[in-house]
Amino acid sequence: MGTTTTQLDTATTATGTTRLPDSLCTHTPKCPSADSPAAEAARVVAGHPEQGWSLLCNDVVVFDDTGELLPDGRVIDPHRPLAITA
Repeated sequence: MGTTTTQLDTATTATGTTRLPDSLCTHTPKCPSADSPAAEAARVVAGHPEQGWSLLCNDVVVFDDTGELLPDGRVIDPHRPLAITA
């Protein structure tokens, strides 16, 4: 099986895996960084709705339950609005 790589992949070096620079985002306007409050507005580069997640251009993984996995490994808990009961 061959390996397909894109400009949005990470690079593997002798010392480990290194995230490629943010400058690889070619969208206009540029996608918000993973640390931005608007990080979820970045474009989807790999969508897997059947598995419930998508990879964004800024290396954030977003899940259908609104949780997130940031490039540095931090986890953002789901942040759905609370249901209002009558």
